Amino acid sequence: MIFKRIGEGRPYPDHGRSFKEWAEVAPRQIRLDQLITTKRHLDLDALLSQDSTFYGDLFAHVVHWRGGYYLEDGLHRAVRAALQQRTVLHARVLDLDE
Repeated sequence: MIFKRIGEGRPYPDHGRSFKEWAEVAPRQIRLDQLITTKRHLDLDALLSQDSTFYGDLFAHVVHWRGGYYLEDGLHRAVRAALQQRTVLHARVLDLDE
């Protein structure tokens, strides 16, 4: 199993973070098997694109809420990491439990 669970949508409250505010969250490593996805479908173009991070953040966005780690943005990065047999992903983790 790659992820802890495959989810649909964001169960946590809207955090209102802008792209600039996400950039202020320091990245850290998180295990893939701790992540709960917020999307059921992956855009194959995003997965296979050589420049998929050109216009976006280099790191995935994860929201920690009620003990769960929800992968808000970066599903293609997580799947790519799994395909490369890596068990961790570098992500910005926003803690809403604090």
